[in-house]
Amino acid sequence: TYAGTKETVKNALSLWGRKVGEASRKAEDLSRNTWQHLRTAPSMTEAAVGRIAQGTKVLAEGGHDRIFRQAFSAPPDEQLRKSYACYLSTSAGPVMGVMYLSTARVAFCSDTPLSYEAHAGDNTEWSYYKVAIPLHRLRAAIPSASKVKPAEKFIQLVSMENHEFWLMGFVNYSSAVVHLQEALSGFHNLQA
Repeated sequence: TYAGTKETVKNALSLWGRKVGEASRKAEDLSRNTWQHLRTAPSMTEAAVGRIAQGTKVLAEGGHDRIFRQAFSAPPDEQLRKSYACYLSTSAGPVMGVMYLSTARVAFCSDTPLSYEAHAGDNTEWSYYKVAIPLHRLRAAIPSASKVKPAEKFIQLVSMENHEFWLMGFVNYSSAVVHLQEALSGFHNLQA
């Protein structure tokens, strides 16, 4: 009947409209997060080139899983769940890298080696900046945003020893928050 067809078309258009609206919101979030990610670096050009270099490294080395396994000597039974481009806040400024979330830990590794003076300033050495916290030693993953600049979003990781690590400039902030909190609550539920 005409009324049934009209209702079917109306429902289909309504569903399509909701999906377009949702896709638009996701695209806006991604655009805003990418812009914030690039602004977090001391130089936007360096950040953009760094992201391209990271993408090339991921392709050349066989994916985030292989990079994670190499960087953190992960055993075969540890599975990488997610990886997120972000920065680690340090006293020397933000360090661009990737946060890895596995079945056993949350970890961060800088995209490039950083220089430091070794042996009382005798020579400069280079090393990747790495942080790894086993999930059973992770007390909290706390999302927050700057009160002055709400687009600046952070995730504070707190270990059982009260060490704090601040991650920021996520390209996919909402997903990182959800997956970190799921992993943390799931792991703590298994321990209980």
